[in-house]
Amino acid sequence: MFKKNAWENYSDAERAQLEGFAQKYRAFLDAGKTERECVQEAVRQAEACGFTNLEDAIASSHRLQPGDKVYANWMGKCIMLFKIGTAPIEQGMNILGAHIDSPRIDIKQNPLYEDGGLGYLDTHYYGGIKKYQWVAIPLAMHGVVVKKTGELVNVVIGEDESDPIVYISDLLVHLAQDQMSKTASKVIEGENLNVLIGSEPLKGEEKEPVKAALLKLLADRYGIEEEDFLSAELEIVPAGRSRDLGLDRSMIAGYGHDDRVCAYPSMAAVLDHEGVPERTLCAILTDKEEIGSVGATGMGANYFENTVAELCALCGFESNLVVRRCLRNSAMLSSDVSAGFDPLYAGVFEKKNAALLGHGVCFNKFTGRGGKSGSNDANPEYMAQIRRIMDDNGVDFQTAELGKVDAGGGGTIAYICAKYGMNVIDAGIAVLSMHAPWEVISKADLWEEYKCYCAFLKDAR
Repeated sequence: MFKKNAWENYSDAERAQLEGFAQKYRAFLDAGKTERECVQEAVRQAEACGFTNLEDAIASSHRLQPGDKVYANWMGKCIMLFKIGTAPIEQGMNILGAHIDSPRIDIKQNPLYEDGGLGYLDTHYYGGIKKYQWVAIPLAMHGVVVKKTGELVNVVIGEDESDPIVYISDLLVHLAQDQMSKTASKVIEGENLNVLIGSEPLKGEEKEPVKAALLKLLADRYGIEEEDFLSAELEIVPAGRSRDLGLDRSMIAGYGHDDRVCAYPSMAAVLDHEGVPERTLCAILTDKEEIGSVGATGMGANYFENTVAELCALCGFESNLVVRRCLRNSAMLSSDVSAGFDPLYAGVFEKKNAALLGHGVCFNKFTGRGGKSGSNDANPEYMAQIRRIMDDNGVDFQTAELGKVDAGGGGTIAYICAKYGMNVIDAGIAVLSMHAPWEVISKADLWEEYKCYCAFLKDAR
């Protein structure tokens, strides 16, 4: 079927809107390189739009009314936004769900060491990465260190132009004959993704003088002792801000498009909604999708269900049955990205069912691997409703699969939310170089995605 290039339809006025939204997204992307930072920025924007903390409503037993706007911050790593509708909440919500964790390199709990007169931090990579892409590029350190007293120290090093960066070295090509003969998965070993952080020794120190100097620096600048690494969450990410890409500035290159390019429009669609909705609106920005949605902050936990139970109670329905009805009757877009068709690697795609950059928001009826293993497979009745909503609201969209059937695969949070019986389909945009330190998206797709999410919140039933 013919896929339209979204750029062909824009007036000058809409192009200006598109560019304005792209700049807001870039600001969010640059402010939120970790899930904690994304939540902090989301809370800031939500409160600026009149959203209040759900915990305050719970503490005061405040009865929620149609039009009320609340957010729930879960462990500082997930956030849920709600706008209460006029219809009873047991009739369901319109939900947008995205994840805000991205592939990266994490610092181990016992990381600091010296070797060959150089100071290093030992690491463990997070999510699916091509390890060779992370060497010999500027890197930054983001995260928190929590002392035994409970004091939390925020760390961001490498983003300001005056900051130092950190770095992972690669073998010089002159001595790389054996390395170059290895397969891509073995060219760089996981245990060699160690971060170079210093080389100046501490004067007068005979044993590990570089490590001693680094420990003194950490103590003087941050009040951090070596043992504090045991309760730290430090992430190594690409340094620098996102950039417009292409001579025509039609694309954006940056770290973390997967999945913040869906998280920001999901949040914005709820924040920007005007008036009182009929159905309650919800945006979920969750953690740990890149490693299977596990743990207390992953979508596989019960935090969302528990929050909905609190919401139902504050709407006057303290019943587990109402919670179950609410979730069952909800409609959801699992806001996650698709693999963009890359002509340089055309062999792994089936072009008729591939996501093309610039052709609008993309719906994946199913994901998974091989025979749809681990997939949510959306009902055709729901897909028909989605088609109608997109057409009625002038949204350019396409459908896709994640490459050829036996080429690989991947998953999203869709199957987890579908366990409640709600209708769910994946809806995101095409990304080039997915999971690389710098990924690429089209501004037109970003704009159509936002329009899609706004239309869904308004019209889904």
